[in-house]
Amino acid sequence: MDNVSRNILKKIEDLKKEIKILKEESTKTKRNLMWKIRKLEKDKVLIENEKIRLDREVKSLRGEIERFRTPPLVVATITEVLEDGRLAVKSSTGPHFVIGYSRFIDKKLLEPGARVALNQQTFSIVDVLPSEKDPIVTGMEVEERPDISYEEIGGLGEQIVEIKETVELPLKKPELFENIGIEPPKGVLLYGSPGTGKTLLAKAVAHETHATFIKIVASEFVRKYIGEGARLVRGVFELAKEKSPSIIFIDEIDAIAAKRLKSSTSGDREVQRTLMQLLAEMDGFESRGNVGIVAATNRPDILDPALLRPGRFDRFIEVPIPNEEGRMEILKIHTKNMTLDEEVDIRLVASITEGASGADLKAICTESGMFAIREERSVVAMNDFMDAVEKTIGIERDEEIRKEAGVMYG
Repeated sequence: MDNVSRNILKKIEDLKKEIKILKEESTKTKRNLMWKIRKLEKDKVLIENEKIRLDREVKSLRGEIERFRTPPLVVATITEVLEDGRLAVKSSTGPHFVIGYSRFIDKKLLEPGARVALNQQTFSIVDVLPSEKDPIVTGMEVEERPDISYEEIGGLGEQIVEIKETVELPLKKPELFENIGIEPPKGVLLYGSPGTGKTLLAKAVAHETHATFIKIVASEFVRKYIGEGARLVRGVFELAKEKSPSIIFIDEIDAIAAKRLKSSTSGDREVQRTLMQLLAEMDGFESRGNVGIVAATNRPDILDPALLRPGRFDRFIEVPIPNEEGRMEILKIHTKNMTLDEEVDIRLVASITEGASGADLKAICTESGMFAIREERSVVAMNDFMDAVEKTIGIERDEEIRKEAGVMYG
């Protein structure tokens, strides 16, 4: 083979190598371009989503700007509904107006005492506002339905019957009172020593009637500035009407309902104003209807006579310290979920705890369990109950009790 042929073959080989290199570079370039295209497509989707989000935000901000541009509304209270369909209102600025209202507003909501918003230019009603309540009222203890039932209350059989008649029947069977022709009692006062179950009774009757339970301690009505306590009382009763059927439970009512004296300080006079507002609210109910009023105190002797007269608190229920049978019932309730040793004699515990309240007996059960836990035992022994009795109510363990319990103590 001559030189020319060899050169040609060499050039052909070189060309093949170049073509191969070009193909490889073209494949790499293609891959890079495909990767960039996919990346750009993802970026496009992200940008489109961001654009949609920004468009929504711009629309929201434009709406906010428009709301800022609208003139403010005037708050007013309806004082009278006239026969021609117009309304007499008193504005928050002072003047009274006779005005119309928007046809889009529910006519049933327009009643005396309702708060409304007026257009500043035409003074027509454009909206009905919710009732004004203090933040303290809205933040108080409100249970839609307490989980305490009558079965969880021991030693108060007579009291349960009385509170059923006074609170439960008017809420569940008002027709019974209508048929007899009498009005149901407006209020119930529970009185007795601390820890005897007054709050439990009120919660249980709310549970049975499926009522909202509004609990407030009377001392929360005592405020620094004139009129604040009375405003809180109004707010509580308004809240009860909105949440009806409901039960208002005022604990330690003696904090605002002590007897009024001739000589008093400015602070005492403010408490008396709060009491007078409470009396007015209780008188304001045509009948108890769907709102029950239950109060509790351990000092009934210092309550003001005006509060205790018929028409306000019509029923007084004493919640006494439980007797031995009552203590047995309470101990059975609190020990039903406890793991007890066979030697535990609940009746003996009930017999040696004379004068103990329901709260004391619950504390005894808790303490006995704690003694067992302290020694890392899985069951509660009689020894634990005797130690708990001594610790909780200070009853010494004597020789007879030891023999009767059949437990040896150190």
